[in-house]
Amino acid sequence: MTELQQAARQTLALMDLTSLNDDDTDATIEALCQRAKTPAGTPAAICVYPDFVVTARRALKAHGLEGIVKVATVTNFPHGGDDIMAAARATRSAAASGADEVDVVFPWRALLAGDEETGRELVAFCKQAAGDAALKVILETGELKDPALIRRASELALEGGADFLKTSTGKVAINATLEAAEIMLTAIRDSGIDAGFKAAGGVRTVEDAQAYLQLAARLMGAAWITPAHFRFGASALLDDLLVTLADDAGQIGGA
Repeated sequence: MTELQQAARQTLALMDLTSLNDDDTDATIEALCQRAKTPAGTPAAICVYPDFVVTARRALKAHGLEGIVKVATVTNFPHGGDDIMAAARATRSAAASGADEVDVVFPWRALLAGDEETGRELVAFCKQAAGDAALKVILETGELKDPALIRRASELALEGGADFLKTSTGKVAINATLEAAEIMLTAIRDSGIDAGFKAAGGVRTVEDAQAYLQLAARLMGAAWITPAHFRFGASALLDDLLVTLADDAGQIGGA
């Protein structure tokens, strides 16, 4: 197995296979869940809009993936509004419908305006509302732009109780970047908090993913990189992973 194939195999296990399109239907999500069962293994999670959490759970069960592939969803998405109670209610509802993980958008515009408390409070309320579900906080780093603001957003989200820091919604001009990832990973490391990192938006090839894996290994250590601490949010990436792994399929075996 080549180094790139090893990265592809690792990335597949860390992936939140995502469909967050306005034209998604039950059939779209059922097909997405079917794609999760690959000859090379399964992703960590399926990420869908809240309306499709039940559909995803049912489809994963039908494909024998219940308890193997988690169901993730999004709230306060994609705009990252500053209505704390609305975000908390949506998060509570998502968890109640069966989501294992909830990706909530941080109110980044409030931070740009100099308001730090709203972001910390929104994360804290959503953390409480999520119950047993993991809370991933989307910072929208491409809109924050300034490294100091990305660092501050990371710190506020962690203070609020975030289980993961996530780069982006994938719905803006600039999404995941290695520069933002380094700031976020460093903030997690410096905090001493047991939180994870998710790169989302624009990670389309094995080479893209490998660069994030190498960065995380350098900052956090290779042993840290497990689904409990590291995720990729992507849709197109799966095809590239499977092409890369195809030559090695005989060694990998069925899933």
